[in-house]
Amino acid sequence: MSRLPIDTLKESFLQRLPQTHLIVEAETGSGKSTRLPMWASEQGRVLVIEPRRIACTSLAQFLSQERGEKLGESVGYAIKLENVYSDQSQVVFVTPGVALKWFAENKLKAFDIVLVDEFHERRWDTDLLVAMLKASQSHRLVITSATIEGEKLARYVGADRLHASGRHFDVTVEHRAVDSHHLPQLKNIEQRVHQEVASQLLTDGADILVFLPGRKEIAQCAATLKSFPQLLIVPLHASVSDEQRLLALTKQPQRKVVLATNVAETSLTIPNISTVIDSGLERRTVQRNGRSTLMLSHISKASAKQRMGRAGRVMQGECIRLYGKHAALEAATPPEFQREGLTEPMLAAAACGYKLQDLDWLDTIPEKSLEAACLVLRDMGAIDEDGTVTEHGTKLYPLPIDALYADLVTRSEPKAVKEAMVDLAAALAVPASLYTLSSNADSVEALLREEPFGCDASLLIRLVRGDDLPGVSVDQEAVKEARGLAAQMRELFELPSLCVASRFERHTLAEEIARLHPELLFVRRVKRREAFGNGVMEVLPARNSRVTDKHEAMLVLDTHSLPGRGVKQTLNLATVVMPVPLSLFAALEIGEWIQGESTVENGTAYSALELVYAGRSVMSKRVEAQGELALKPILDSVLSGEIFPGFAEKLQQQIQHWRLYVELGLADVECHQDLDFERWFCEQLTMLELESIEDLALFSEEDFQFEGIPYWEYQEFAEKYPLRLALGDLNVSVEYMPKRKLVYVVYENGLRKKDPKRWELPVWKGWRIQYKKASRIVDIK
Repeated sequence: MSRLPIDTLKESFLQRLPQTHLIVEAETGSGKSTRLPMWASEQGRVLVIEPRRIACTSLAQFLSQERGEKLGESVGYAIKLENVYSDQSQVVFVTPGVALKWFAENKLKAFDIVLVDEFHERRWDTDLLVAMLKASQSHRLVITSATIEGEKLARYVGADRLHASGRHFDVTVEHRAVDSHHLPQLKNIEQRVHQEVASQLLTDGADILVFLPGRKEIAQCAATLKSFPQLLIVPLHASVSDEQRLLALTKQPQRKVVLATNVAETSLTIPNISTVIDSGLERRTVQRNGRSTLMLSHISKASAKQRMGRAGRVMQGECIRLYGKHAALEAATPPEFQREGLTEPMLAAAACGYKLQDLDWLDTIPEKSLEAACLVLRDMGAIDEDGTVTEHGTKLYPLPIDALYADLVTRSEPKAVKEAMVDLAAALAVPASLYTLSSNADSVEALLREEPFGCDASLLIRLVRGDDLPGVSVDQEAVKEARGLAAQMRELFELPSLCVASRFERHTLAEEIARLHPELLFVRRVKRREAFGNGVMEVLPARNSRVTDKHEAMLVLDTHSLPGRGVKQTLNLATVVMPVPLSLFAALEIGEWIQGESTVENGTAYSALELVYAGRSVMSKRVEAQGELALKPILDSVLSGEIFPGFAEKLQQQIQHWRLYVELGLADVECHQDLDFERWFCEQLTMLELESIEDLALFSEEDFQFEGIPYWEYQEFAEKYPLRLALGDLNVSVEYMPKRKLVYVVYENGLRKKDPKRWELPVWKGWRIQYKKASRIVDIK
């Protein structure tokens, strides 16, 4: 066994571990991910938390091979949908999600030591697990990373610090930028990578690792590098196949270029790498305008150090950074808790017996995010008013899908609909898209014949169930993962297997989703026809969507948010949609019926009603005005002067004067600001139980008296504070601002071109007077 820099810590590590928690700081490539778990296993059973599935499986396989054992004997792993370990395994590598599920089940009582690796990534599930372990003090805790703030973290968990200096091989660093302060940029990234790879081919170096922000850039660079037939081009990201992962993580006879996201930053040792080409970019979620948005971001200095460390693990190395030496990168990547919504973390904490807001955190959590998560989970019935998990919440949390989809699956009632919802939720839970649409017109037409409703949900369900559809290019690895999730949930809910899945009606599934979560319903904007809204947010159909101009409403089941043009703008793309008819709103009583114009025919009053959702009328109908609906025809008749001519105008003035009277402090009354004639008169009609114009004929104006300013004061008050003035050839209205001691004299009509004079106006002693005409405002002195 070769000696690694971390080996200098073994004696101190084993001496201190029984007495205290430990923070282990060591450079990337020092061997901490492979050595520390095995040392810790000498003092108990060890659970190792690795942030990524690839790291879990690869580290477990490496250590098993090193010990000459079969994987799953003394060293094993557990990830979503796959586990290879036994009760006798002394070291088990798991992702944070698996660790949280086990914590919820039995507080990890099967383990003595919990080792959290690569803590610097600051994932929410890792932060939550550490916070709960800190609160419970049930396990010895070891936290390790190359870039964490050791002193701050040691104080937080009450731990000793161990530090291993030095690395196994040296790495030289070069920067490729005209200006040393140039930040990383995406422009021409594939050409710049091509140029760097070409220059490397002039040397006798080993393999090359290129860090790129996402799958799109990986595909673009792979296409340009095909011009080098002597190279093996291998992608490495979260959704690669087992075959591609094996190619990336093993030495090949052919010189290799690995194109990777930041999945390759930590824990993984990719053999034979001599050169790292770092774009300095990543895709990171951030809170933007109240939503978690995936943005292209510059990496932090900590991530740059991690990426550099991928070279120099097994030989001397070189790191080429495609940005300036003095680029203003942030020191560390902000924690996910400060960048994402907290619905999932709050449900996880509640299922584990903790309240998110009561735990002690290394960094503060945004109060608005806490409040928003509370509201969502309470509306679902997943937590109660105290924040404690409910029986429904305990059913939601173990499901390997987001809380929203878990709620839909759990509460869907018809068996065929529940099956369809399970399969749809499984497809939505996979990070990668299951398919892309063909650009071939004939293929698109064939798909339209097969799936005529433009429904992404139906298409996904059919792919999960194994149907072969025209016009789509299927990602077999993504479909395989979705089928695995669907099979797992079908077994949990005691539903038939995928091969004998029940037939379902698309409209029934849509109705059930809308009934359970009406906020998922969006209607097309009237003016901006390309956009849809639900009253809270606006979305645009994504490029891969099959929504057509004829669709006026849809269920939006998944969105992808991108930064818009403005600093606070967010572009929300609807990536999975389900078109629905507008009649669904009325059938499920979603929206608000608003009374429109009223008419009287043959002595009978009728009202037009509009069902309004997200500011748009989705349905209208004409009904006989009865009950509360009968009030508006009566009100309209009084306002128009058909009944009680002049009454409405007189009362409106009395109410305006009353509001001013109160604002001047002449009456001790609250809630007067919302008072107007329409509200007051409708209240009178309701108290008198009048339901038709014929009923009103039994009354006179004197039966409707507004009790405002005492009658013996009213005339004098109205003369002192007139609401309208006729100044010869100029007619004006008057507005009073008592708190500011300001009077606005507002032009209404008249031939006079000059401003009114002060002597023409009433004596408003102590008030400032201004004249308003259009946008012009001047003082009258």
